[in-house]
Amino acid sequence: MKIIKIGIMSQKEIRERTLAIAQGKYKPKPDEPKIWFTSIRSLAEVLSDDNQALLQVITDKKPDSIRELAEITGRQPSNLSRTLKTLSAYGFVKLEKHNKTVCPIAQAIKFNVIFGVHWGKHVVGKSA
Repeated sequence: MKIIKIGIMSQKEIRERTLAIAQGKYKPKPDEPKIWFTSIRSLAEVLSDDNQALLQVITDKKPDSIRELAEITGRQPSNLSRTLKTLSAYGFVKLEKHNKTVCPIAQAIKFNVIFGVHWGKHVVGKSA
């Protein structure tokens, strides 16, 4: 299973970077993070201890549905569905539809978090 790289930058920097990419002014390097958060706090909310444990259960047990995952974890399906949608939005979980059921698939259980990323900008007059 792959290790997902996560970057933390201010909302302003993320917006500037995204705009520069869209305008063709900046090409992200292959080793740069694909997932970005605006703070350590927001990252911690999404990858809380409970959610990391959930990713581990999905990896180990490979449930065929959200209902089965709910039975394994003892969590309510509606709560679990909401959590999985959040994890899916960030690319930590893939939700595959099979007929009328949704099968959660963990995309990673290991993460590299990169702080202070300045996506190729040179900060003049400041030391790193």
